Amino acid sequence: MSLTVQTTYGPVEGRDKDGVFLFAGIPYAAPPVGSRRFKAPEPPGSWSETRVATNFSPAAPQIPSGGMTDNAPVKWDEDCLYLNVSTPALDDARRPVLVWIHGGGHRTGQGAIPWYSGASFARLGDIVTVSINYRLGALGFTDLSRFGEEYATSGANGTMDQICALAWVRDNIASFGGDPDKITIAGESAGGFSVATVMASPLAAGMFRGAIPQSGAAHHTLTREAAAKVTDLFLEELGADSIDALHAASVDDILAAQARVDKRAQDPAVQALLRGVAAFYPAQGTPAVPIDPLEAIRAGQAADARVLIGTNKDEATLLQEMSDEKLASQAKRFGSPALVDAYRARYPGANATELAIAMSTDQMFRVPCVRLAEAREENPASKGKTWMYRFDWESRGRLKSTHALEIPFAFNNLDKPGVAVFLGEGPKPQGVADVMHKAWIDFVRDGNPGWKAYDLVERTNMRFDEVSSPVADPDDSMRQAWEGIR
Repeated sequence: MSLTVQTTYGPVEGRDKDGVFLFAGIPYAAPPVGSRRFKAPEPPGSWSETRVATNFSPAAPQIPSGGMTDNAPVKWDEDCLYLNVSTPALDDARRPVLVWIHGGGHRTGQGAIPWYSGASFARLGDIVTVSINYRLGALGFTDLSRFGEEYATSGANGTMDQICALAWVRDNIASFGGDPDKITIAGESAGGFSVATVMASPLAAGMFRGAIPQSGAAHHTLTREAAAKVTDLFLEELGADSIDALHAASVDDILAAQARVDKRAQDPAVQALLRGVAAFYPAQGTPAVPIDPLEAIRAGQAADARVLIGTNKDEATLLQEMSDEKLASQAKRFGSPALVDAYRARYPGANATELAIAMSTDQMFRVPCVRLAEAREENPASKGKTWMYRFDWESRGRLKSTHALEIPFAFNNLDKPGVAVFLGEGPKPQGVADVMHKAWIDFVRDGNPGWKAYDLVERTNMRFDEVSSPVADPDDSMRQAWEGIR
């Protein structure tokens, strides 16, 4: 059988991998280099000779973080706008499509990470899976609109890349056995933030029917004022006072300046302006993110889409040891000193570090997840179209249900490199993965993961654990403790 597919830009040749067909390193946009740096993505050039698409492309420029999914040396290049397609067959079956946006704090990561392999979705769900790269950090999210209209998108070019990749999928996926009318976008952490931001973007309207933000919701975007401050710091650290200087700078110098800005952004005065959002995150007031994403969703953006959203029980277990004084400081930074008393009441006997983990998990992930679901329930057009989960399975050790641990369960990739380290000693929890993976398959295929939709009365969540079952309002008192706190 020929493994050559004709795309709108030219033919590509894939290969058989893990029993499915893989096409890796397909360009969905022109290289964002030279005069295209800091500008909106443009279509890739066409080609007539068959392009070999059997190897993954380089990642976006980044400084490896040593995180769970990106602890290996990363081959990167500024020419990074490529995607990968995994499909059960090259025919006209019109299968559902899962488009995965990787996480990594908008600073690290790539679509080629083994945890994101779509082979099991293909084999067990007859689903086509696409993973993408997009611009990261200062190259993807520095607001340079002060330098002219051609840089109006620059504060959210990484988001523009994601939408550009989604458009490529819409226009090409039928040639890979997929259905452009059955696209679900998904991602975890910054990928989850990205999914919600794409949901809220008018530029992506009508391009997907489902969304799965994992450990990320419609928050963590920068106001125009905050984005401008990040740009000020970046220009100062890079020693650039013009757009020509920015174009002339090396990628290494840009990454080094980005790292220095990240340190300066920890200053309390800067933090107050950023409101807890990191530097180099999507900027509001751009074409891709015209307003706060949560407000856009509350107003009805992506109201027709079905949404599966959730978090892990112990997202923040990588947090360093905390004292009572640091815990109090954290609560104040999060918006209310009274949070300490609320968490002590909820978790009697917990030490300061354990309370800080619970508080950080809620502030960064759980509360925004609930608020996105609430916003959709408050709008009649999206009411009854949101499902929520919580991943409670604990690894053997201090990590418990840590950040990103659910990914290999959702993808049914427990055997992939690096996963065993985070599972810990003991029998492989394949049963948990089987249940979770099936829920993801059912949602991508049918728009329903198999339990009651979220509402403002029962607030049903599916709790994934050794025994998985739906539970009502697992957040109760903690959800109430955060009322009135942004």
